[in-house]
Amino acid sequence: MRTFSLSILLTVAVSVYCVPILPVTVQNEHFAKGYLKKFFNLTEESGPAVRRGISQVTKKLSEMQRFFGLQITGTLDADTLAMMKKPRCGVPDGNIAQFSTFGNGLKWEKNDLTYRIENYTPDMSQAEVDDSIERALQVWAKVTPLRFTRIYSGTADIMISFGRQSHGDDYPFDGPYGTLAHAFAPAPGIGGDAHFDEDETFTFRSQTGFVLFLVAAHEFGHSLGLSHSDDPSALMYPTYSYSNPDTFVLPRDDVNGIQSLYGANENPVEPGPTAPTTPDACDLSMVLDAVANLQGEMLFFKDSFLWRSYPQSNTPQQTLITNFWPNAPVNIDAAYESQALDSVLVFKDRKVWAFSGYDLVRGYPKSISSFGLPDHLEKVDAAVYDPESGKTLFFTGSYYYSYDEAKQTMDGGFPKRVYDKFYGMSRPVTAALHNRGFTYLYSGPYVFEYSLRTGRLYRVLRNNYFLRCTNF
Repeated sequence: MRTFSLSILLTVAVSVYCVPILPVTVQNEHFAKGYLKKFFNLTEESGPAVRRGISQVTKKLSEMQRFFGLQITGTLDADTLAMMKKPRCGVPDGNIAQFSTFGNGLKWEKNDLTYRIENYTPDMSQAEVDDSIERALQVWAKVTPLRFTRIYSGTADIMISFGRQSHGDDYPFDGPYGTLAHAFAPAPGIGGDAHFDEDETFTFRSQTGFVLFLVAAHEFGHSLGLSHSDDPSALMYPTYSYSNPDTFVLPRDDVNGIQSLYGANENPVEPGPTAPTTPDACDLSMVLDAVANLQGEMLFFKDSFLWRSYPQSNTPQQTLITNFWPNAPVNIDAAYESQALDSVLVFKDRKVWAFSGYDLVRGYPKSISSFGLPDHLEKVDAAVYDPESGKTLFFTGSYYYSYDEAKQTMDGGFPKRVYDKFYGMSRPVTAALHNRGFTYLYSGPYVFEYSLRTGRLYRVLRNNYFLRCTNF
């Protein structure tokens, strides 16, 4: 009997806060064990390993946390459970580094493939489904010699259908808010086919459901022979995340993966835009967008990404901003942790977002003028909270403002020149951070360590000092 590689997308809503330890309930433990068995090859062991107290669950939890860029605790904390419940694909994730293929020759041995849409979802018009499927296949055709032809009868290489519950294979769907879709790796028969769960809500562009184009593009990656990548920007990353389908560009990691199987497109129709590369924490020339504290962690923002740095870990963990906060903007200007609001505030252009845990605080986003900043101000370049004074400093150009968090009012006599307070800081401040009594002002690829009380400059560091990069 032939076996097939299958990918399944799962989704469960979550609303937990960052890294608290969860009560060890039977329900949580059962769910976590099931997840680890399915995706990280957890096996029940007995004998010497158990007698020595070596827990396979702890080992596999650590493996999962390492893969997803979580704090490696070996325990079922809230972040880990939340990741287990995120929209994701069903292919096991262990031992993946960047793009991955199913191996064992699972690819099509021809470049001209056919596809057939067997039925439609009532969530969208037929024209919208047709367009979504065609564009999802063209994502891969643009960068390879692969060509896709639609047929309307008979058996195609890639059969596409919508169904619910038991729908003709051995992998039944499980109703609303469960599995989104699954696809089979290249092979005769059912190989290459993609099935979508009719109990889910698919959309053309709206974020209120799941964008069919994005789900289909991911699944077709599996239909063509790709497994998963640990690059959080990749389309083939295990978890689903929204991006604008009208401006979507296949990330470089996915391009490398599919071209490792089929080669490059020697006759591209047009060059088109290229996706930005995933930023590297060890890049000494990188200019961070923002830095913030979060309950003992540090968050570092760059483009669509953030790094989380924990005191207990020597390696910062990278993820997409929208994987952490689905409602957050990207390419932000500034961020800081407000103890008064018990939230992280994120600034972009003339707006500010507040996030408590993973959730957008009610009433946000707001105008930055709600802080008392001038209406003509275009943006905030950096922000930092000083726990000793209870003031937040907002940097913009060569000036800064002082905001009283307790009174929720702007202090009088501002703005003032940055240089007058921080000796030697003659360049624009691009990010700011408070840590262990010192204020760190980022300017380009450098970090300036100051005493906020005296304004004295102590050290000039490289931008990845707190990112704990080994390549100094």
